[in-house]
Amino acid sequence: MAWLQPEDVQALVLTAELAGVTTALLLLLGTPVAWWLAHTRSPFKGPVAAIVALPLVLPPTVIGFYLLILLGPQGPVGRFMQDMGWGLLPFTFKGLVAASVLHSLPFVVQPLHQAFEAMGRRPLEVAATLRASPWDRFITVALPLARPGFLTAAVLGFAHTVGEFGVVLMIGGNIPGVTRVLSIALYGHVEASEYDQAHVLAGGMVLFGFGVMWLLYLLSGRTGLRAGARHA
Repeated sequence: MAWLQPEDVQALVLTAELAGVTTALLLLLGTPVAWWLAHTRSPFKGPVAAIVALPLVLPPTVIGFYLLILLGPQGPVGRFMQDMGWGLLPFTFKGLVAASVLHSLPFVVQPLHQAFEAMGRRPLEVAATLRASPWDRFITVALPLARPGFLTAAVLGFAHTVGEFGVVLMIGGNIPGVTRVLSIALYGHVEASEYDQAHVLAGGMVLFGFGVMWLLYLLSGRTGLRAGARHA
């Protein structure tokens, strides 16, 4: 069986870069959304939660198609970006990031939402009686208590981005060194009947997926032990 070819190494590096950037952005964007969902009583909570979870039920190609229309030269966002002199996002690395953030959003927001809800309001109320500001309460109380949720969200966001195919194919195509990530490279090898190279990539992704699920199992086990100790 052949080892990784140079173009596959390039795809591996690009995939890791994409997953890292996407995960960082998801944590920055998803944390306030999850916090709002966990604490709001707004009638818009249901619709917002449904929009966040929509990528879980929509085919990735549907998301990619509408992103391509929205961000393309005739789309409203695409026209605005061209008017501002920023260029277009489709078939660029930035376009992959934008698509990946949207497609992986529920895998980050939902674990954070659950972590913030499980924390309850009591720790924040106690901190408020000690005259801690809302920002101090969030940084010194909420974040440490929700740390398992952040770890789960980061792992799931990274892993899901690594495994994306339909969205990245629709919005990024197959440009070596720019948008060809591992899943696209694997598809290219299969299409060319290069099954030895395909086995290397597919087997590596299977091992990666197994490692991710094992890590999540370990994280959930530790969280359960800590919760049990608190209630003992």
